[in-house]
Amino acid sequence: MIQFPDNPMTRSLLVLLFALSAIAQQQPAKPVYEVYAVRYATLPDFPVAGLVKGADPSRKLDIAMMVWLVKGNGKTIVVDSGFYHDHFFKDWKVKDFIKPSEALSGMGVKPEDVTDVIITHMHWDHADGMDLFPKARIWIQKDEYIYYTGEAWQQRRTHGGIDPEDVLTIVKLNIEGRVGLVNGDDQEIIPGVRCYTGGKHTFQSQFVSVETKAGKAVLASDNLYLYENMDKHVPIAATLDADSNLRAQDRMKQIAASPRLIIPGHDPAVFEKFPKVSERIVRIE
Repeated sequence: MIQFPDNPMTRSLLVLLFALSAIAQQQPAKPVYEVYAVRYATLPDFPVAGLVKGADPSRKLDIAMMVWLVKGNGKTIVVDSGFYHDHFFKDWKVKDFIKPSEALSGMGVKPEDVTDVIITHMHWDHADGMDLFPKARIWIQKDEYIYYTGEAWQQRRTHGGIDPEDVLTIVKLNIEGRVGLVNGDDQEIIPGVRCYTGGKHTFQSQFVSVETKAGKAVLASDNLYLYENMDKHVPIAATLDADSNLRAQDRMKQIAASPRLIIPGHDPAVFEKFPKVSERIVRIE
């Protein structure tokens, strides 16, 4: 039996601390995940001015095409799905390509193992591969889905970078009951995994935070093309609203446990900053 002191104030404080300790022990532990960046292709000689607003037009960079793998707590999650359909190879010079679903095999992950796919935005190089994962639930911002399956196609110049076949694919997946619509900002769609509304790179992009051993990691996707955007506090070049992109950058710094854990969407330096699992895969830690 626990004996408490006779002093009423001391006794009350100890009782309170004991009760709080008991409550803390009853609460489930916060989910923790492993996070990996997976490179499935390279776009060579990409103009940096198309990534960083105001950059020297003569600068070129071989940019990384990547998806992110999140594993833990019974979930195998892919953030963004890359591209794979043939017509993109006619429009773009692509090197070192492997189908995104096959690139995950370096982590022992088969396409049917993936439980969830989070689409940060509907651009072709992030959404085209969503049908590669036959058992996955597809998550996308509700406003992004509604706009690109409807109003965007009523006018010209309001759907640049959105592939019509990808739109048809996500509508079909929705009809099959496999699409989860994220209803706005700061939504926990899976324990330990949250979606935040991002800048106006598309109608309503999102970025993702994941609980890891090192704290919250932020998968920025195209809300941050390169580390240079963040280091110089310069917006991405392809945005409908530069201020919204800077606000998203600032917010990611508040959310992430460390700036090191904010991962840009296309910077090859990601694969130099983190421990290698293989030539195509690094572990975010």
